[in-house]
Amino acid sequence: MKYILSVLTVFIMITSCTSEKKTATPLEESDLHKVVVQEVMHVSEYSYIRVIEKGVEKWIAAPRTMVEIGNTYYYGKFMKMENFESEDLGKTFGTVYFVEKISENAVEATIPLTENPHPQDTTMSGEKPSIVKKEIKVATVPNGISIAALMENKEKYNNTIVTIKGEVTKYNASIMNSNWFHVQDGSEFKGEFDLTVTTSEEVKQGDIITFKGKVSLDKDFGAGYFYKIIIENATIIK
Repeated sequence: MKYILSVLTVFIMITSCTSEKKTATPLEESDLHKVVVQEVMHVSEYSYIRVIEKGVEKWIAAPRTMVEIGNTYYYGKFMKMENFESEDLGKTFGTVYFVEKISENAVEATIPLTENPHPQDTTMSGEKPSIVKKEIKVATVPNGISIAALMENKEKYNNTIVTIKGEVTKYNASIMNSNWFHVQDGSEFKGEFDLTVTTSEEVKQGDIITFKGKVSLDKDFGAGYFYKIIIENATIIK
């Protein structure tokens, strides 16, 4: 939903990948913003908050947190998203600002998050929402590796091109000029079974695909978007 960006957002953040239709502008390296809450709508991973800032009404989205109508809050870095469709809410926002975090404390609002794997993967409390391991078994392709093998040997594969086949479990389009998706193949290493991938190509949730891309470790896109492991600029093998 996002954090994002030198970047996500997806924010990608993604989401959590809860929205399919959106366009994003680059991350704004902005100063402290002061807002007064007018309305709030919570979904599983985000809080969409209608606020007044310097007399102007706007929508912002932050990792899910409790805010009170009428109270004053602060935020710093943000990513502007236009024509953003929230499937959870069944609502399209003309413009929504995904913020790294929102706080009643002005100083705290500007302290960077240490890790935020997809606008979708970290809450204000620092707890990750549950990512469900699917009951699937996708065979490894010739000259490819499984997700478990990648997770077990991260350093070995860092900065190398790998080929993996799996099922797309989440998908978020047009974030930071890339499409973002999560993939699983049914394998697992010490609880790690879900892999984030970026691509310029289109896929759909539920697709079984084979893709090739470069492995990056400790990838920091800025604004709290930090990935311990990610595959970037993947190509889909037909």
